[in-house]
Amino acid sequence: MQKQLHFIHTFGDTTTPILKVSSELICVQILLHINRAGYKPPKFSHIILGTMLKRNFDGHLRKLIPCTVVCLIFIYISCTKAEDKSINNENCYMQPTSVDTATLGAGCFWCVEAIFQNLKGVINVTSGYAGGSVKNPTYKEVCSGLTGHAEVVQILFDSAVISYKDLLEVFWLTHDPTTPNRQGNDVGTQYRSVIFYHTQQQKQVAEELKQKLNQEKVFHAPIVTEISPYSGFYKAESYHQNYYNNNPNQPYCIYVIQPKLEKFKKNFAEKIKQQ
Repeated sequence: MQKQLHFIHTFGDTTTPILKVSSELICVQILLHINRAGYKPPKFSHIILGTMLKRNFDGHLRKLIPCTVVCLIFIYISCTKAEDKSINNENCYMQPTSVDTATLGAGCFWCVEAIFQNLKGVINVTSGYAGGSVKNPTYKEVCSGLTGHAEVVQILFDSAVISYKDLLEVFWLTHDPTTPNRQGNDVGTQYRSVIFYHTQQQKQVAEELKQKLNQEKVFHAPIVTEISPYSGFYKAESYHQNYYNNNPNQPYCIYVIQPKLEKFKKNFAEKIKQQ
C-alpha cells in the first residue's frame, strides 16, 4: 500500500489532513518557481492554493490540473500588480543622473544652510559634522573643539543646473575665508573654512578657483580655506536642520543670518530659486 504524506490544518476545533503528497508538491513547486522568477507572491497565496487543491483533489488528474491552473493565474496576477507598484514607486524617487554631492564648511551651519537652500539646482541641504576623529559626535562634543570636526553642510545638487565651480563661488563669496577657525563672533576649529572634496575633479576645481581668487586679490588677505578629502559625514541633530526657516524670529536668525541672506540674494540674484 502506497504510503501517503499529510499536511495538518486546523479549522476551528477540528484538525484534519488537507493535502496528499501530490498536491503538496504542486503547491510548493508553484510558489518556489514564482519566487525564483523574481516575484513576491501575496502572503495568503499558500492558503488559497492549498485550500483549492484540497477541495478539488480526489486522486484524478482531470480535476487537479484545472484547479492548479486557476490558482496559478490568480497568484501570477497578484504578483504582477505588486511588481508594477514597486516599479512605479522607484520611478517616483529616481534622481537625475547629474546629481552630485558637495560638503562645505563656512562657519555656523545655520547660516550656510540658509544660503544654499535658495540656490537653483540645489536639491537638498543637510547640516552636520565632518573632518573629525570621533564617530557620531554630538553638537556639544563638536563645540568643545576636541573632536576635530567642522560644522558643515552636505549639498545634493543637480550639476546640469548648477556646477560645482558655481557652488564654490557662492561658498567663498558668502563668508570670510581669510580668518582661520573663525567667522565673526563664532570662534573655534569647528567654524573653520573647509572644503571636503569627494573626487579628484572636485579637488582640482577647488584648488584652481582658490588660486585664482588669491591671484586676483578678491579678499584683503590670502584665503586660508582647508581643502581636504572627504572621509565621512555625520548628520546633526534634528533641531539644527532647516534652522532659519523654522526659527525666523530667533535673535541669531534676525541679526546674523538674515543680513547675510539678503546680501547673498542681491549679489547672486540670477542664481536664486523662484519662490
